[in-house]
Amino acid sequence: MASETAVSAPRSPRGESVVVDDYSLSRVPMSARYGWFQVAVQRFGQISALSQFLLGATLGFGMGFWEAFWAITLGAVILEIVSVLVGVIGVREGLNTSVIARWTGFGKAGSALVGLAIGLSLIGWFGIQSGVSAAGLVAILPILPAWAWSLVFGLLVTAIVLRGFNSMQWLANVTVPLFLVLVGWAVVVELSQHSIAELAARAPAGPELSFVAGTTLVAGGFIVGAVITPDMTRFNRTTGDVVKQTLLGVTLGEYVIGLAGVLLAHAVGSADITRVITSSVGWVGILVILLGTFKINDWNIYSSSLGVTNFIDAVFGKQVNRGLVTLVMGVVGSVLAAVGFLGALAPFLTVLGVVFPPIAGIMVAEYFVVKRWRRELSGAENIPATSPTWVPATLVIWAVASLIGYFVAVGIPSINSVVIAFVLYVIAGKTGLVRGVGVSRTESAPTADAPTAAAAQPAGTGAQPATAGEQPTAPGTQPATAGEQPA
Repeated sequence: MASETAVSAPRSPRGESVVVDDYSLSRVPMSARYGWFQVAVQRFGQISALSQFLLGATLGFGMGFWEAFWAITLGAVILEIVSVLVGVIGVREGLNTSVIARWTGFGKAGSALVGLAIGLSLIGWFGIQSGVSAAGLVAILPILPAWAWSLVFGLLVTAIVLRGFNSMQWLANVTVPLFLVLVGWAVVVELSQHSIAELAARAPAGPELSFVAGTTLVAGGFIVGAVITPDMTRFNRTTGDVVKQTLLGVTLGEYVIGLAGVLLAHAVGSADITRVITSSVGWVGILVILLGTFKINDWNIYSSSLGVTNFIDAVFGKQVNRGLVTLVMGVVGSVLAAVGFLGALAPFLTVLGVVFPPIAGIMVAEYFVVKRWRRELSGAENIPATSPTWVPATLVIWAVASLIGYFVAVGIPSINSVVIAFVLYVIAGKTGLVRGVGVSRTESAPTADAPTAAAAQPAGTGAQPATAGEQPTAPGTQPATAGEQPA
């Protein structure tokens, strides 16, 4: 696999820069990768956030317990399949989603559109979640108005993400256990006043929610997170690690947090997650909300910055540092949250919910079935020297699958669009319609601000030594990509 033989690019000492590029346009070397359980903590942190509690409460408000259980089961299976398939691409190639897209059906220009969609969607969710946390902070500490807390919360998360995956790992190690302890307390306190068997048999308090609608909420609620899985799994070491962390993270996140939300909604008779939690443990419930939002928001801004970095490189030919992009987008997202502007983006974010799934279908079809650019991608030492500029068939398939997902009312929209995109791309590939138009030159990404392997690898994780046959590069140099001439 290319990611296992890639030469580690030289990186400056950890303390030389406040911001870390974190291999935004290049492969993550094996020396900077993590054990599966550490990455699994981050994955679980994504899925065990406030939004998962809200999902469970929504299901519990409109469905019986066992109906909600089976909706969660089917939705979780769908998410696990998508996450594992695109996650395997990430660990094998060591590249993030929007960069991989250049050689998995989209071409350089198409990957720019993918990066832009990721950037706009996730910066929107970053701002919305910052606003939610601000409302909780006002309830605990009314010393600042909500708009000021939006700025404080958003900028604090941004500061952590500036330091890259290593700082985010530290954040997960702290917030995920605390979140689980506080959630466990809230659940025990509330459910101890009720019979679990009685709650499981109780009719929902709200309007009836169909099984298809419930499954759609489960699968659609995290489909964007599933599509951007390579942003995280490029820091894994093996495909087995990806499978283990996905099964653990998705299963625990969906069942433990989701079903707890269902039972609490039955107990309280409301889908209002703030009311559901604070009715049990008061202000501690606000801490639960803050911790849950904190852990999902770092990935919102992180993946958003990766997408925008690729967009700028693909469209303008400028290789900008991911950390600097993070800083700009974090400030913008925080300010928009403070002024309440992001509430107007809800319809736009809904549209993106059906635009994202076809990306995964196309990537998986190209990488595992069609393989038009598979050898070129996996055979390059760093990244291929060139990529197709446009792949017209892909853009047509992407548009058709998105429209079907949006307008066809039968089935599960997000899954409809994934399956349609996969099938259409395979057909187009096998009939010779998948062809690149134009050739774009790629360059190795700047890594001067990336952390050293020792700094990127926490103590005790067992960093892997360089692969046999690798030659260290001289300080301050970058190995030439195949086909490039050294300066």
